[in-house]
Amino acid sequence: MSKEKSQKIPEVTIRRLSAYHRCLVRAREEGMKVISSSTLAKNCGVNAAQVRKDLAYFGKFGIRGMGYYVDGLFTDIKRILGIDRVWNMALFGAGNLGTALLFYKDFLKQNYHMVAAFDIDPEKLQKGAIGGVPIYHPDKLPEITHREKIDIAIIATPVSKAQGVADQVVQAGIRGILNFAPTRLSVPDNVVVKDVFFTNILDNLVYLLTASR
Repeated sequence: MSKEKSQKIPEVTIRRLSAYHRCLVRAREEGMKVISSSTLAKNCGVNAAQVRKDLAYFGKFGIRGMGYYVDGLFTDIKRILGIDRVWNMALFGAGNLGTALLFYKDFLKQNYHMVAAFDIDPEKLQKGAIGGVPIYHPDKLPEITHREKIDIAIIATPVSKAQGVADQVVQAGIRGILNFAPTRLSVPDNVVVKDVFFTNILDNLVYLLTASR
């Protein structure tokens, strides 16, 4: 059993690993071969001790007194996060938010591929595709899930439709859901849901702005 599988990793550590990965992307673009923990920490807005602690959950990295090989650490973090493979995604709800997500091309840089979209609007279905992504009626979900090997569902429907969509997604065998609908979804224990509630994030931002006056 790998070290990361043998212990519970704090979710905040996983979020920082994603930040380290983005910093390493920039370091590679700048031609850096080696990066110190202090430089990586500064670029990611944390301290060097935190970087070393986070990485220690997953093994030994870097060379004492020298730092980390950029390419090596980049590859290791991709493996740890699971983004060293392609993840196929499908969007549910091609409204304003959903359409914006279909045109978001940076997904491709992280090995996230939007392979299908689902909506019940006849006008959208008549278009056949949005942002180059084929759009289907939800009745075709089982067929498309099997054919495209969909890993992750992105729910961007109205609240009233979200739970029903989640039920369809689970029944189709999709085990990952990114939920933009501002409601909690009820799913089996083997399905992972991550909520993205914009108003919650704004509430936190406004609180910090108010508290800092």
